[in-house]
Amino acid sequence: MTARAVRIANCSGFFGDRLSAAKEMVDGGDIDVLTGDWLAELTMLILHKQRARNAELGYASTFLMQMEQVLATCKERGIKVVTNAGGLNPAGCAEKVRDIATKLGIDITVAHIEGDDLMPRMDGLRPQLQHLDTGAPLVGAPLTANAYLGGWGIAEALKAGADVVVCPRVTDAALVVGPAAWWHDWAVDDWDRLAGAVAAGHVIECGTQATGGNYTWFDEIPNPALPLGFPIAEVEADGSSVITKHPGTGGVVNVGTVTAQLLYEIGSEAYANPDVVTHFGSIQLSQEGADRVRISGVEGSPAPATAKVCINLEGGFRNRMSFVLTGLRQAEKAAWVEAALFARLGGKDRFDEVEVRFVPAPSDARTQEEASGRLHVSVKSTDDRLVGRAFSSACIELALANYPGFFATGAPGDAQSFGVYWPALVDAADVTPHVAVHLPHHPPIPVAAPPSAVVVEPRQERTFPAVAAGVGPAVGEALGDYFAARSGDKGGNANVGIWARDAAGYAWLEAHLTAEKVRELLPEAASLEVRRTELANLHALNFVIVGLLGEGVASSTAFDAQAKGLGEYLLSRVWR
Repeated sequence: MTARAVRIANCSGFFGDRLSAAKEMVDGGDIDVLTGDWLAELTMLILHKQRARNAELGYASTFLMQMEQVLATCKERGIKVVTNAGGLNPAGCAEKVRDIATKLGIDITVAHIEGDDLMPRMDGLRPQLQHLDTGAPLVGAPLTANAYLGGWGIAEALKAGADVVVCPRVTDAALVVGPAAWWHDWAVDDWDRLAGAVAAGHVIECGTQATGGNYTWFDEIPNPALPLGFPIAEVEADGSSVITKHPGTGGVVNVGTVTAQLLYEIGSEAYANPDVVTHFGSIQLSQEGADRVRISGVEGSPAPATAKVCINLEGGFRNRMSFVLTGLRQAEKAAWVEAALFARLGGKDRFDEVEVRFVPAPSDARTQEEASGRLHVSVKSTDDRLVGRAFSSACIELALANYPGFFATGAPGDAQSFGVYWPALVDAADVTPHVAVHLPHHPPIPVAAPPSAVVVEPRQERTFPAVAAGVGPAVGEALGDYFAARSGDKGGNANVGIWARDAAGYAWLEAHLTAEKVRELLPEAASLEVRRTELANLHALNFVIVGLLGEGVASSTAFDAQAKGLGEYLLSRVWR
């Protein structure tokens, strides 16, 4: 008899998410597995700084706080816990979980996964580590270098009897792939099943973004004042799934919220994970009931021969000051203070990087705040003294000696260190994950790699009936009057997915919203490469704007450094 669906719940979308979420998910109804994602690309740099201060750290401490709340209940009810909160120190995090179990008087088996950390082998791997987008060779000494692992280590740990599996840098979707593969006893070449689990994992990985968070059509949320419930993926034996949430919790699960999350931080139609390549063009969504959306028809192909690596480099130091420019002649005021500041500092050439951004405001606006523009001055250097108080104090010392109405938005501050994100690929054979289970005389468990050199028939692309005219904005109307969007960061790139409610809306998008048009509508992207992917099955287009965020979130001086608002900005553009 086919096993029932495994109910996999999420309780965290980032390091800093709602602390009560684990208890809410455990107490709110039946679940089989509790997962959480803590490792945004920026988080790896944060954990490095944490570990540099104390070698015993390097993991997400909030996960341990949640375990104190729920671990006893999870043991009593047989709920497995799978997390990537181990970060740079999964063994240390796992040991802390055992300490919590001892304190609570419960007997549990905790496993942790290793093999993602490539730092000990950097010299030999360096020739492979060209920048994924620019092809530039890796120079300098990395602070961290972690390969993205898949779900098979998790599956092996659960098979060995682990109650809690602490992971390092696994892919976000692996937190669902591993438990689903263990529960249903999938094979490493069950490509379509694995691809279905990746799709489900991608939907629930960011927590409440699947239940109405950051959602364009937020007027569909029944009671927006109620805290949004975290999502659950019910993964079937064939890899299909239903996305839902506990009854009585806030938010909504509908085709729109699931579509939004499917489009979040993706690139091409072929979404590569260490276990399988998931083809997003095959995904079918249907509303199965209230707060229940089925994901089906997902097709997969063999895992890539390469593994993605997240490298963080020391970037140096930076500082920023913002001047307020009120009323008339804002551009002239901005030019005066910029010239005076850099004359006082000895010129712009003293810095490694300078960005000056003038943001005007209508001088005849209703209030003083609305009539005040901004001049943002950002500086970077490897010398923290140059961009520290020497810079910020020089800004304030102009207060009585420059443009009329001078004031700044903050006091002088010290320089802040920043890192550079460097994505790269290595041969998958160079990544060897293994599982450590805390049992007497239990040796590390090797993790089987997906089969290589698999010959696969070319995929038959789905075709969709043409819609003659399509429905979209007329000249003078905003894109957001018709469509929804979701955006995010992909290292130094940004992605924005935009979708319609139906085939007629998609027909308009496909015909009119080209990469060239996106460059026209978004001045920030005018000189950048924009890649478009059509996803007719989701009534959606996905755009990747290459280089919009510079060297990644940690070093970006962009106004929206993680591109979270980029989709809503695109929707506000008036068609012309």
